Amino acid sequence: MTETANQRPHAQNLFEQHLSEVQLLLARQRRVEALIQKQDMPRHDLVEGLVHRQHLVELHNLLLRLSAGEIARVLEALPEEDRLVAWQEVEESRCELVLELVSDDVRAELVETRPASSARNMLSAFELKNGRLSQVRIGSRADLANVNPIWVDLVAPTASVRAWVGEFFELYLPDPEDVTDIEESARFYIDDNDAVHLSSDFLLDKQGDSRNVAVAFVLHRNILFSVRNEELPVFRLQRLRARTQPGYVSDGKDVLLDLYGADVEYSADALEDIYAELERIGRQVLSPQVTDDAAAEILAEIAKGEDLNGRIRRNVLDTRRALSFLMRGRLLSGEQHDDARQILRDIESLDGHTSFLFNKINFLMDATVGFININQNKRVSKLTAISVVFVPINIIAGIGGMSEFSMMTAGIPWPVSYGAFVAAMGLLGFGTYHALRYFEDRKARQSLLAYRRREG
Repeated sequence: MTETANQRPHAQNLFEQHLSEVQLLLARQRRVEALIQKQDMPRHDLVEGLVHRQHLVELHNLLLRLSAGEIARVLEALPEEDRLVAWQEVEESRCELVLELVSDDVRAELVETRPASSARNMLSAFELKNGRLSQVRIGSRADLANVNPIWVDLVAPTASVRAWVGEFFELYLPDPEDVTDIEESARFYIDDNDAVHLSSDFLLDKQGDSRNVAVAFVLHRNILFSVRNEELPVFRLQRLRARTQPGYVSDGKDVLLDLYGADVEYSADALEDIYAELERIGRQVLSPQVTDDAAAEILAEIAKGEDLNGRIRRNVLDTRRALSFLMRGRLLSGEQHDDARQILRDIESLDGHTSFLFNKINFLMDATVGFININQNKRVSKLTAISVVFVPINIIAGIGGMSEFSMMTAGIPWPVSYGAFVAAMGLLGFGTYHALRYFEDRKARQSLLAYRRREG
């Protein structure tokens, strides 16, 4: 008892030491990078890259010495920006275990930012053990023979891998990119071997990279087969949920429904990000002054939001069609049927949000274009005022160039006569300019008074 009590402060001190070392490396990296960016030196980018890599190597080596539990505690204690940098240096083979140990919020954040799994992890089988999914890496037919999977997941498989996996389970596994080329009506069907084929789009939303990724599903003998060409946050998150929560899934259909449900949740999170981004853009648009450069940036951000919103709408529409196919085909149990209905209700709620966002995007787009037109009108108005000011001056200058002016000023020294003439032109231009300003201010005051009368 005393020994255990003594071990706790020691473990806490060890954790604080590891956390301090990680924070020190990250802080040192930021300081050196900031210093290098301020220096004007030859081959600046090369030097910066070398320094950046040096600190990351030190961080990578430090994390190699820590256990998965210690890494999880360190990641949770770090601020978001530092957490993401440290997460990129965690060894690929330990990522899944670390993700199981962190909190749900941190797990969802890390899953979205980690690059796709390496080629050695492109084929995995999942079987139920004690009500939880257990992942088995598959490298050959012999590995498949030793497992009883409910889910076989293929990420960027070669044609030969798809062929021998399909041969082992006696079914055809398509290339998801080929499935997208067929007619919409042929994306959901049941083949002669009673295998259910579905092709669905899943949202991938990363910074600067938002797109829909095609995934081919095959349900055969209560086993779900999923084939895609790149890793998706929804799949990684779903694997972790099923591995950490007993009874989360019971067969391949449960896995499929949960993937669709997680995709809807992921789309909802992306919509929340669009809401936040549009609120920020709205504050810029509704500011008193919007320059042309700022308007160009605003239009670019609005276009990104519109594109992502459209992808989300297409994505949930595709999910709705897939669920409707499963329900119409009587392929689901009663409980699974209820789960599918709940997912469809969630999709209906997202439809209203996407429609609202489209309207808001159109409003912000119109407002931004309106500011651009206002700025353009201001420039045209200034040019018009300049033209009006110089019209009488041009007339006087034309008169001054006539021979009659020389006759009229005969006997007066020409510097005096022409100097007086130039001064008269300047006074005429000055008077014309202020006359224009007077009438503009008067019109503005009259408009303001009329507005106050209406409001009063």
